[in-house]
Parts: sequence; C-alpha cells; structure tokens
Amino acid sequence: MKSSDKYSKIIFKRMGIRILIFSVIFSLILAFGFAVGEYISGQIIWQPTDRLYIFLVNIRNLLPFIWAIGITGIIFFYLRKSLIYIDYIMEASNKLIANDEKYIELPADLKMLENRLNQSKKTALDNAAIAKANEDRKNELIVYLAHDLKTPLTSIIGYLEILNESPDLPIEARAKYSKITLEKAYRLEELINEFFEIARFNIGKIVLNKAKLNLKLMLEQISYEFYPMAKANNQPILIDCDKDINIYADSDKISRVFNNIIKNAISYSFADTPIKISAYITDDSNSINNNEHNNHKTSEGTNYNVNNNHKVIINFENQGNTIPKEKLDYIFEKFYRLDEARSTNSGGAGLGLAIAKEIVEAHNGKISATSENNKTTFTVVLPV
Repeated sequence: MKSSDKYSKIIFKRMGIRILIFSVIFSLILAFGFAVGEYISGQIIWQPTDRLYIFLVNIRNLLPFIWAIGITGIIFFYLRKSLIYIDYIMEASNKLIANDEKYIELPADLKMLENRLNQSKKTALDNAAIAKANEDRKNELIVYLAHDLKTPLTSIIGYLEILNESPDLPIEARAKYSKITLEKAYRLEELINEFFEIARFNIGKIVLNKAKLNLKLMLEQISYEFYPMAKANNQPILIDCDKDINIYADSDKISRVFNNIIKNAISYSFADTPIKISAYITDDSNSINNNEHNNHKTSEGTNYNVNNNHKVIINFENQGNTIPKEKLDYIFEKFYRLDEARSTNSGGAGLGLAIAKEIVEAHNGKISATSENNKTTFTVVLPV
C-alpha cells in the first residue's frame, strides 16, 4: 500500500469516527430533549389555543427535520475540515522542497504525516549535505590533480629536450635522464588515470561478469605485483588461505578490491612489519572474528551454493598508526583521503576504498575495517 493511501485512510477513518460519535451525541441530546419535553407537557393541562402548546406541537412535528439538519451540519463541518487539511498539506509540500532547515508543523490530526514529512526533509537535507561535501571534495581534488599534472609534464618535456638537443651525452647521463623521464611519465599516467577514475565512478551502476575463481591463486598473483613495493620497506606479504577455496565473482573487479586494500596496507604500514592476509570459510555469516583464523577445510572441487549460509572471510592485517574512530567511519566514502597532508605525489583520489565497497556490495558482500593498538584489519565477506 502506498504511504499516501495509508495516510488518507487513517485521516478519513478518524473523520468518520468523529462524525459518527457527534451524530450519536446529537441524536441522544435531541431524544433526551424530546423525552423531557413530553414528560413536562404531559403534566400540564393545555388548551388547544395556547401558543406554547401550538409551538411545542410544531417542534415535535419538525423533530425529524431538525435531526436531519443537525446530522448534515456535522457531516459538512468535518468534510470542510478535511478540505482545510488539503491546504495544510499543500503548504507542507512547499516547505518540504524549500532549501531551509525549517520543519513542518501540521494540526494534531495530521501528526503522523507531519512526522513522516519532517523525516523525509531531514533525510533530504542530510543527503544534500553529503552530496555537497563530496562535490567540494571532488572539486578540490580535481584542482590539485590539474595543478600537479604540470609538474611531471614539465619535467618530461625538459628532459626530452635535453636528450634531443644533446646527441653526444654520455651513456650514463642519457640513461639517467631516460630513467627520470620514464618515472615522470608513469606519474603523469597515474594522475590522468585519477581523472578517468572520478569520471567512471560517477557514471553509475557496476556490471559484473562472474566466474568461479580460486581465491588463494588470486591473492598470490596480486601480492606478487606488490613485491617490489613491499620489499623496499621490508614488508613481507604473508598469505594463509586454503588452496581449495573458490569464490564466484568478477575477476577484474574483485582483484581491484584486493589490490586497493593491499596497496593501502603497504602505504600505511610501519617498515619491517608483515602484511598478513588470511581467508577461511564459515557457515555463520553473523559471526565474524577478525582476530582468529577458523581454518575450515574444503575438499577438492567442493561447490558451494551462493544462496546458502557459506561465506568466505578475507582479512587483511597490517601494523601501522591506529586510525582514529572518527576517521574510520569515513574511509569508505568517496574522495576521502585518510591523510589529507599527503600530496598527490604519494596519495590518490580517495576513491580506492569507496570503489572497493561498491564492488563488494555489488557481489552481495560486506567490507569493514577495525583499528586499534597500531593494528588495522580490513575484512571482506563474500558468498562462495
């Protein structure tokens, strides 16, 4: 049933009950007055020509007409009142779409509707505030990216001009300048990808092409890609996952989730500390322990139905500065960067974890994070 139909029925039900109650009261008063009049007039000896007697007789004869007029008046009063409510509702609708924080006030009979409209207005105001914050954050980021595009581009042009204008440069110098140019080109590519990332993120719905995937093999392949980055700070990536765990997912997109989480883990970890990845299957989706690895073994080729209670829990744990609770609540929001002080030379657009959340939820999964005592754990829950 639509909300409008629900409220209409409630309002008209109340009106009907009140019309009935007041009609009964009016009828009882009229009947009581008639009975009292009959009793009193019965105690008096009247002459047919008495004016009062004639008046009372006429009143008695007109009693049905008086009753009909009274009932009609009651019905008219409440119908008119219901029409006035329409004016209140029209005014409330204008307040609902008004761009202010003034809440709607309606008569007591419309209190339920008032609460619903004010709830809708609060939700709209909250969504508008979130949208504005995201837009401001995005616009600020675009300005930073546009500014930072100039730096690597200028360097690339400068070094290429040196290489072009100095054909007799020593091999060592040429190799050095070529290496710097390549690094600046990679950085320029990253910045350009940031722009495309923002555009893609705003386009809309994620389309999945699911297939059966071996989870351990996927985690090993992604971790291998980060080997140079992790080795530079002596951050070994340790994987604890049964080789027989399979998931039904979009390979490219779920790989991106793991890629973003591992990249963050390496970036924000202390040097000389491991990145620990563990995965296990549970048949109780409501009981997830991030600190224990319940190693549920599966047989080779076991096929789980995505509609049953089996879930795969994947934990990514790293040691680094504890993320404050107030920041932990926002890390999955668009364009939120954990460390605002990081420049675009080292930081991203703040889309990685937001996109990871979108992808995981598109797979009917969940993603969450905990951080305490210099240990941060990201947990991904997926159907198997």
